[in-house]
Amino acid sequence: MSNNVAIAFDPKGIDVLIENILPLKTLPGNVRTSSRYLTIQASMKEVGIIEPPIIYPQKGQRGSYLMLDGHIRLDIAKNLSFKSLFCYVALDDEAFTYDHKVSYLMPIQEHFMVLKAIKNGVPEERIARALNVDPATIRQKRDLLSGICPEAVEILRERHASAGAIREMKKVKPMRQIEIAEVMISANNYTTAYAKCLVAATPRDQLFEAEKERAVKQYGLEAKDLTRIQTEMQGLEREFKLVQEEYGQNMLNLVVVVAYLRRLLDNGAVVRFLTRSEQAMLSEFQKIVAAADLKATG
Repeated sequence: MSNNVAIAFDPKGIDVLIENILPLKTLPGNVRTSSRYLTIQASMKEVGIIEPPIIYPQKGQRGSYLMLDGHIRLDIAKNLSFKSLFCYVALDDEAFTYDHKVSYLMPIQEHFMVLKAIKNGVPEERIARALNVDPATIRQKRDLLSGICPEAVEILRERHASAGAIREMKKVKPMRQIEIAEVMISANNYTTAYAKCLVAATPRDQLFEAEKERAVKQYGLEAKDLTRIQTEMQGLEREFKLVQEEYGQNMLNLVVVVAYLRRLLDNGAVVRFLTRSEQAMLSEFQKIVAAADLKATG
């Protein structure tokens, strides 16, 4: 069997007159005021089409095409008075949206893309216009990882850590940054609020000097209260890691047990014996296997 996967469109692409593209759906009335629409519009106005729409030849009408994916880009192209649009031509007319295959950029990825664009000579103001944001936002994205140690960046590189959470981590020293990154992954919580809690629970000797007094003032707590919270949070972090380790071991044990029970229930002689002598046990075994199957398919 070949492992090659055939692509669903011609990768060369073609320029098609706007008037020859027939949309398959009508955009909702409020879509033109959405942030996504305005961002795409700003990008197309500044640098042109980046992700070509997908079209399919309209049967019986030479030179005409159906729009499979890219209705927003088509609408924007009309509003910007484009004469033509560069598109990929699909090899079949399966009109599902390709957007569900898109992995949207995470803050850390945005940071590296902005840095790369600046390194390649693109002015910050032009990047801002292309993304429909204020230049100050671009500078924030550019400086997002300033003060974050490389080890913490690597830990969070593929995670949906919010920009606010990353900025909170700058208040603590590198070793604590690594700990916070690991705790956020363990808890699967990358929000700014959670990062603030972890920073608040950071021992004073792991805070940068400028943050020590600010931490007390920010939360309106006395030093002794903050110390008590820090101690409790450190205890919770340790307990959470222990629970996570136990959970992983328990899941491994459960997989082994379920596999063993399946083998038992596939044995006709065992099932007949349990039916005659241990019906309650047989019922429980069946429930365990059924629950595992349901979880696997759910």
